[in-house]
Amino acid sequence: MSAERDSAVGEQGSDGGRKTAGAPRRAAAGTGASAASAKKAAPSKKAAARKPAAAKKAAAEKTPGATKPAAKKAPAKKAPPAKKASSAPLKKAPAPRKQVVAPKKATASVPAAPAKTVAAHPQGESRTALVRRARRINRELAEVYPYAHPELDFENPFQLVVATVLSAQTTDLRVNQTTPALFAKYPTPEDLAAANPEEVEEILRPTGFFRAKTKSVIGLSKALVEQFGGEVPGRLEDLVKLPGVGRKTAFVVLGNAFGRPGITVDTHFQRLVRRWKWTDETDPDKIEAAVGALFPKSDWTDLSHHVIWHGRRICHARKPACGACPIAPLCPAYGEGETDPEKAKKLLKYEKAGQPGQRLRPPQAYLDAGGRAAPPLGAG
Repeated sequence: MSAERDSAVGEQGSDGGRKTAGAPRRAAAGTGASAASAKKAAPSKKAAARKPAAAKKAAAEKTPGATKPAAKKAPAKKAPPAKKASSAPLKKAPAPRKQVVAPKKATASVPAAPAKTVAAHPQGESRTALVRRARRINRELAEVYPYAHPELDFENPFQLVVATVLSAQTTDLRVNQTTPALFAKYPTPEDLAAANPEEVEEILRPTGFFRAKTKSVIGLSKALVEQFGGEVPGRLEDLVKLPGVGRKTAFVVLGNAFGRPGITVDTHFQRLVRRWKWTDETDPDKIEAAVGALFPKSDWTDLSHHVIWHGRRICHARKPACGACPIAPLCPAYGEGETDPEKAKKLLKYEKAGQPGQRLRPPQAYLDAGGRAAPPLGAG
C-alpha cells in the first residue's frame, strides 16, 4: 500500500510542475507583472518539489517496510549462530548414534536365538521342515533297505525276548550264533526256569556278561511261568516287569512278535537321530518321545529297523561312510566321516560290502535282495 501512495504523489507533483513552468515563460514575453508572478511561481515550484520529498519521507516513516528490513538484517546476522546452534546437535547426531548402537545390540542378540534353534534344527529349520526332512530320510532308507528286519533269529515271542536280553553289549551276530544251543536245550520258559545256572552260563559265555545275562533269562522265564502262564505278555506294562527287560526290549518284542508299533532306541538309533538333528536328547525315553512325535505311529517299527540298519552298515560310530551314504544331502552331519566315495566304500559292512549279514536264518526277502546268511558259531 505504501508503494502505491508514493507513485500517486509523484504523478500529481510532476503534472503541477509542468503547468506552473509554462506560466512564467508566457509572462516573460508579456508584462513585468507576470514576471513578478513568475517569481512567486518559482517558490511554488520549490514547494512542489519539496512536497514530493516530504511526502516520500512521510511515506517512508509511515511504511514499516523501510525500517523492518533493517530490523531483519540484525536477526539475519544473528541467524548464522542460530544455524550453528541447530547444526551443533546434528554434528553430535544423537539419533544416528542410537541407530548405530541398536543394530549392534540386535546383532548380538540375533545369534543367541538361532543358536538354540540350530542345536535342535539345522540352519533355523522349522518344526514343519524337520518333520518333512525326517520322513523323507525314512522313505529314502526304506528304498535302500526294503528287506530290513530284526537281525535276531527267533521263532516265537519267547525266543525273541530272550535273544533281545542277550544282545546287550554285544552284536546280534554273536547272539544268533549262541542261541541255537540255548534253545535246543531249553525250548520253553518252563525248561529255562528250571535250568542249572552254571550250565546256562557256559552256553552264554560268548555273549559277554554271561553271569548277569544268565540271571536275567532264568529270572524272566520264572516270571513268565508264575505270572503269565508261560506266555509272553503282549502289553508294554507287563513286559517291563520281567527281569532284564526295559522299554527297548519290550518294543522289539511288541513290534516284531505282536505287530504292535514301537520305537527301538538302541545305541545306533541314538547316534543317528542326533546326527540328523531330529533331537538333542540323550535319555532313551526322551529320544523315543521326540522321534515318535515326528512320525505316525504305524511307521515306528519299520523306522527303527531302517535307522538301526543304516547305523550298522554305513553311518558307523567312529568313521561313518559319508561318501557312500544315500541320504548325504539330507544329513546335517555330512563330513564327519570319509567323504571320498572310493574310500567310503571300503567302510561299508555286511551286504553293502558283499559280506554276510548277522542272521543265520534270515528272511527269504533278504536273501532275494542279495544278502548272505551269517556262519554258525565256530565255523570260522
